[in-house]
Amino acid sequence: MAAIPEFADPSSPEGFQESPYDPRYDPLVSKTGCGQAYAPTYWVGTAGPPPEDDGPVRNDFDADVVVIGSGFTGLVTALNLAKEHGVSAVVLEANRAVWGCSSRNGGQGQNASGRLYRSQWIQRWGLDVAKRLDTEIREGFEYWQSLVATIDCDAQPGGHLYTAHRPKKLAFLQNECRVMRDVFGYDTRMLSREALHERYVEDQEAVGALHEQEGVGVHPLKLAFGYIRQARALGVKIHPCSPVLGWETRDGIHHLRTPGGTVRARRVAVATGGYTPQGLHPSLTNRMMPILSNSMVTRPLTADERAEAGLKSTVFITDTRTLRFYYRLLPDGSMQIGSRSALTGADAQNGRHLELLKNGLYRKFPRLRDVPIAYSWWGWVDVSHDMMPRVVQPNPDELVFYAFGYGGNGVSSSANAGRRLAERVVGKDGKQWDLPIYNSPLPGHLFAPFRRLGQAMLYKYYYLRDEIL
Repeated sequence: MAAIPEFADPSSPEGFQESPYDPRYDPLVSKTGCGQAYAPTYWVGTAGPPPEDDGPVRNDFDADVVVIGSGFTGLVTALNLAKEHGVSAVVLEANRAVWGCSSRNGGQGQNASGRLYRSQWIQRWGLDVAKRLDTEIREGFEYWQSLVATIDCDAQPGGHLYTAHRPKKLAFLQNECRVMRDVFGYDTRMLSREALHERYVEDQEAVGALHEQEGVGVHPLKLAFGYIRQARALGVKIHPCSPVLGWETRDGIHHLRTPGGTVRARRVAVATGGYTPQGLHPSLTNRMMPILSNSMVTRPLTADERAEAGLKSTVFITDTRTLRFYYRLLPDGSMQIGSRSALTGADAQNGRHLELLKNGLYRKFPRLRDVPIAYSWWGWVDVSHDMMPRVVQPNPDELVFYAFGYGGNGVSSSANAGRRLAERVVGKDGKQWDLPIYNSPLPGHLFAPFRRLGQAMLYKYYYLRDEIL
């Protein structure tokens, strides 16, 4: 287990002060932080003051359920435990509340889960399982929409666009459109380049697009702050600056050591996503690959600039690259774009990763070339080795549960994961548990020490396949 950082002295009140944001943080090699400031994201800059929390853990105490991680998943888990099951959970967070990916993502709420498309569900599990999985994911998306409707989070409905960045990608989108319409009953539609430009955006790379009606863009930090307020109103305790620095299980009781005290719990739900520290719990060893995602936001565009660039809609967009760009026009007129970037935290600040985003934006919208960039940041995404998430109890003899592996599609699917994770914690039965995202743990990685080497090789291959071959 990582040692307590020097700035987190549990014997001193100063140990609970906010520490500087470390842009080099890397979950595979970095020590667990304590009280770090937020990353300098657009969402942090525009969300307003954070809601009250319950401060750091300052003594030993008992809890029925502890949730580790205060992102979307952890907060919705705690919210459901309190609201639906009468259990007031304790949430432990290493840094500031909602410090990780939930305050750094693109805010794109899709009717999706993990990295696989619905046609790939059919290929992997067969039609019957794929249809039942679709029902679960669709119901989960509707549940997330019900939460969004209760929170002021700058919701932008209108669906989601997949843009074909090269002509050869049109066949792929046409097949997905057919599968979603004919097999799953969605009102998906293909758009020509001309129709895309006329109705939505004049993306100069796009040769066509698939439009699905299910999709809502949100301000992710405002959404998370809303989760916090709702959860605390129901008795949930949220303790920032309280990293789990040691975890022992004795006689069925989990002893979670933090800088300010040990929390003893019968049940523990882990929801730390791409920020899961090495050695947190044996069930998580080598179960994920944390992947960096970069994002940037321009200053607000004038009406003339938006017209010249051909930005006619706030519908959010993803292109068909494997290392895809995701982008949208925000409510204040700013333009946001993100994509994958560095392999390691040590390289995250290298200017070439920001240049990749700028070049991607300028290829799509050349008229934005001279617009200043107001925000730039990066964050870690939790990608499972089989590209699909899990919400499981990995060991039936131990009351430890986790939800991981969204692969960049966690804005909306994390809500359903949190709802299902709460049900797992309280032992609720349900027919959904025989689905592949619930009936097996995350697969391990046989070559974990060489993951980054493999990632580097894959990135080069993906670039060749996306841009040249």
